[in-house]
Amino acid sequence: MYGLFLLLFSVFSLLASSSLFIFVSSSNVPNFPEFVQVGLVDDMEVSRYDSNTRRKVPKQDWMNKITEEDPTYWEETTQRLKGSQQTFKANIEILKQRLNQTGGVHILQVMYGCEWDDETDEVVNGYEQYHFDGEDFLVYDLKTETWIAPVQQAVPTKHKYEHNKAFMAQRKQYHTTECVDWLKKYVEFGRSSLMRKDLPSVSLLQKTPSSPLTCHATGFYPDRAHLFWKKDEEELHEDVVRGEILPNHDGSFQMSADLDVSGLKDEDWGRYSCVFHLAGGQEVSKRLDKRDIRTNWKTNDGAVAGGVVAAQFLLTGCIMGLIVCLKKRPQGKVETLLSSSGSLMCVC
Repeated sequence: MYGLFLLLFSVFSLLASSSLFIFVSSSNVPNFPEFVQVGLVDDMEVSRYDSNTRRKVPKQDWMNKITEEDPTYWEETTQRLKGSQQTFKANIEILKQRLNQTGGVHILQVMYGCEWDDETDEVVNGYEQYHFDGEDFLVYDLKTETWIAPVQQAVPTKHKYEHNKAFMAQRKQYHTTECVDWLKKYVEFGRSSLMRKDLPSVSLLQKTPSSPLTCHATGFYPDRAHLFWKKDEEELHEDVVRGEILPNHDGSFQMSADLDVSGLKDEDWGRYSCVFHLAGGQEVSKRLDKRDIRTNWKTNDGAVAGGVVAAQFLLTGCIMGLIVCLKKRPQGKVETLLSSSGSLMCVC
């Protein structure tokens, strides 16, 4: 199964694929483009447009194969997105009026896509969701061919869309035909990349001797993976805190799991292991050994591993952060905040 957006990617078959387009339009956000569109296929970024560069560009080499069929593809889609940029700007103003808001920071997020099963050649689902300032605003239900309005202010838009029979037919046609046709092309062009499996490097990290011990796995692909601690052969749930799967700048992923070792006896350390499990059955296991722990404090030989832990946890940027937030809670709350430095960040 393939798709432009795979909503339940962690529990379905590896033959599942999805495609997703995410639009982010902002108002009065410093150091952030006014308008951004990101295209994803199975969590892999394949294209991007933003209002600073004003160009839609491929983010994977295999996406350039599109020009073999349509030499004008990138130019034509760039021009359409320039028009979308103005539409989104106007829509933010309409939403501000409808919600009785004036100045300040405002974010409009839209994502749409489809999911297709390549074994049965069936459309599994289609997705179209609107979020304003981190709250659900409007959601399309392909199965019932209706729009769901989570807030009262969205009801006029729901009625407008549903009363426009031509528009409703066009949205159904897009999700069940046009989107899937493009998805099939993407899968054909990028099959070797989309079907790849990369195992991670696994490190044991600890900030101070009293800090939890972190098992950090980075560089794996795809993101259908599980990281856990076990004692002997039994998976641990108590004293373990798992982190979210996060994207790396190269398209791979990272994740971590913390273990509280404050009450651990020296003779028991060898009974603990950190295990990374990639969907499909491949595993990497690392036994707990004090000699393998990388730290920011002095080791037994007096050396200082300065900055090791901090370097392991560098994140990639706001766009990918927005994607993680939206995918984590596609029908939930995503708080869009400004940091003290003025940069945009997400809190799921």
